[in-house]
Amino acid sequence: MSITINSEVDEMRTKLDGGLIAATPVPFDSEGRLHEHAHASYVRYMATQPIAGVAVWAHTGRGLMLDDETARRVLKDWREALAAKTVIAGVGSRENGSWEQCTSRTLEMAETAAELGADAVLAYPPTWLRNQPMQNQLIVEHHRRVAAVGLPVVAFYLYEAAGGISYDSDLLDELLHLPNIVGIKMATLNSVITYQDVSRQLQEKHPDKLLITGEDRFLGYSLQRGARSALIGMGAVCCDLQADLLAAHKKGDAAHFLELSNAVDRLAEVLFINPMEGYIRRLLLALVHLGVIPADAANDPWGPELAREEFENIGRTVNSLRVGAAQT
Repeated sequence: MSITINSEVDEMRTKLDGGLIAATPVPFDSEGRLHEHAHASYVRYMATQPIAGVAVWAHTGRGLMLDDETARRVLKDWREALAAKTVIAGVGSRENGSWEQCTSRTLEMAETAAELGADAVLAYPPTWLRNQPMQNQLIVEHHRRVAAVGLPVVAFYLYEAAGGISYDSDLLDELLHLPNIVGIKMATLNSVITYQDVSRQLQEKHPDKLLITGEDRFLGYSLQRGARSALIGMGAVCCDLQADLLAAHKKGDAAHFLELSNAVDRLAEVLFINPMEGYIRRLLLALVHLGVIPADAANDPWGPELAREEFENIGRTVNSLRVGAAQT
């Protein structure tokens, strides 16, 4: 294993700055198998969208649940389709085993991602370390080993109340000083205070690191509070709307930014609702309305059942935003 030279990490930061990274779902059939036609159609569709890249094997793509064959297929197909764009692979462990076991599984995913051509990795929060002795030291060492694989690393801060693990300010400082760390993705779900505190810490102490928002429910505000890129599940649909939002923010076009932010919020408010784990299937249902995938591919084997009215609400919202239908 090797350490990436700083210039490669800087180059990755430049590529992501101002860009939309779509955390892409995987369409499954009713038997829980990869829906190959829908997957191919979705990959072709996203290759035409104004995105900086995609995140595969992230939670939206059920990365810790996929069997090895499906996982490899998904990453290879995205890599081939997005030759000129960034492909980030989520890496982690779903088992609650020992530190060595879970870190080993994470490193296996990172090494496979590198082998298959990923440009960077997104390190899942090591939730198995929650409340463990020497928790902070083990979290830092876990990320250090992931960084040693040689790909640029995006640390993922999913705070505890949202199902992750809380990082105090001292721990964040240590993580952001590690080699290969491009920046941190924030996903607090509904804790604006947590987001504000971390944003302020990066602005004051780590201005060279990228704050990447994962805040689907307050995307516009998260950009105002320092995010310079977005890696979000919502980015898997209606990409033009969100890419325009990031561009308006970067240009300082306040009136257009506010208009777009209101539209994006309307989309988030039908996709990211309780039960929150249903957001993955809701994204797939949105893709059905956009004409990207067939209805029989809008299945998430690990998600909850959704009411029929949700499908209709998503359709009304997507249609009202006047986003373009697929040409696949």
